[in-house]
Amino acid sequence: MKFIVRLHAEITIKSKGVRKRYGKVLVNNLKSILRRNEVNAKVIWCWDRIEVIVPEQSNEAHSEFAPKSAEFVSELLQRVPGISWFSRSYELPLPEGEPTDFEPIMAQVLNLWQPSIGGRKFAVRVKRKGTHPFRSLDLERYLGGGILKHCEGTRVDLRRPDVEVRVEIDHDTVRVFGGKQQGLGGFPLPTQETVLSLLSGGFDSSVASFQMLRRGARVHFCFFNLGGAQHETGVRQTAYYLWQQYASSHPLKFISVDFAPVVEEILTKIDNGLMGVVLKRQMLRAAEMVADKLHTAAVVTGEALGQVSSQTLSNLSVIDEATNKLVLRPLITMDKQEIINIAQQIGTADFARSMPEYCGVISNKPTVKAQRDVLAEAEQLLDKALLEQVVRQSRVEDVSQIGETTEARVTKLDTVAAVQPEQHEIIDIRSSDEVERKAFNAPNAAVTVRHIPFFKLATAFAELDPNKTYLLYCEKGVMSKLQALYLQEQGYTNVAVYQPSAVAAAE
Repeated sequence: MKFIVRLHAEITIKSKGVRKRYGKVLVNNLKSILRRNEVNAKVIWCWDRIEVIVPEQSNEAHSEFAPKSAEFVSELLQRVPGISWFSRSYELPLPEGEPTDFEPIMAQVLNLWQPSIGGRKFAVRVKRKGTHPFRSLDLERYLGGGILKHCEGTRVDLRRPDVEVRVEIDHDTVRVFGGKQQGLGGFPLPTQETVLSLLSGGFDSSVASFQMLRRGARVHFCFFNLGGAQHETGVRQTAYYLWQQYASSHPLKFISVDFAPVVEEILTKIDNGLMGVVLKRQMLRAAEMVADKLHTAAVVTGEALGQVSSQTLSNLSVIDEATNKLVLRPLITMDKQEIINIAQQIGTADFARSMPEYCGVISNKPTVKAQRDVLAEAEQLLDKALLEQVVRQSRVEDVSQIGETTEARVTKLDTVAAVQPEQHEIIDIRSSDEVERKAFNAPNAAVTVRHIPFFKLATAFAELDPNKTYLLYCEKGVMSKLQALYLQEQGYTNVAVYQPSAVAAAE
């Protein structure tokens, strides 16, 4: 099967050299992502498009990859920055003979579109390259007439069609395209400079990180831990998800800074109304130290104008003065609901719902217009060495390794493939959206399967029967292991990880 990939429009209007460079980067990213997901594919740069060719069945004896479905490949392409849209392409040779011998093309169009076009408005669009004894309009009219004849309830609408039937004649080759599937747009990674995103795991910071990834910036994640082990577990999951879904072509870093000592100092030394602004300033100072070590060009935050007291123009101005780094705020003009909607679309909303807003509770009657001289005087009480110390003690890991380091720590956990109904229950910890997209089937009818989303698991687990062993399930296995480790650290011994793939491997 073949997919035709079109570059984002902003890439196509750049100079010839820049367009070629961006295209080559995107080709390499596609190769990396497809290979990481065990898709045996050829990716070919063709200037005006990229062709992704995936064998339906591998003919190579040495091939390590099993054939993948079109739906699987489509899901991968939808998540790669730099792609405007893509389509399946069905190719056939241009029929020989009379100029009006369009019957083989008509047959391919009907085979592809007849099941879905009935009762809808459509338009046929034909583009040609080369010299032919017919016009594009001739073929459009022929195909349109055939669709009207064979597809009940259809009608032509050239201005606002429900469906566009697209055909391309490329010299002696005919390409009949399937439906357009939207990509992310933006620029391929890493065509922009590297940034450091302050990731709390909430709606705002995860969407801001995604926006920068989509724009082609390599994004390292900096987490200021204010909420202990559970908070860090959740944020690590968010970082891993963003990398896995949208940036797996390149390594990203996850930096965890224990900020509890800094918060404690602020609570004991800073006036109540200034606490929120001072905390943000201290975070930016620490972020600058981390950014310098990683050689990043800017710091990214999820702040939106007026969303909370520290995000007024006056406060943002004095907060930015704490650092010499450029501070980027991709969400600055967005409404909260817009941000939540994007989080829902990209898959981080359920992670965000499990994250408490620690920064929001630090100030009582916070100032909305902090004065520079008052801030400067207050911050004289803070220990600069403490900030340097917490940054020096921060933990740095590759985001791609979060799954592998979890695997290394999981040796003390049981991994179960064969479920015993009298002893075990399975807990599907995926989000509701994931469950709707792909249902989980119990290994047999006697096995009980509960659905408890991961963000509710820590609270709900205490109410479960302590005499049962609960097997956590998610599709990739990473989230379930992280959650199982966290529960074990809280003292629960009746938790394990369910890995149905182990059964398939054994068979």
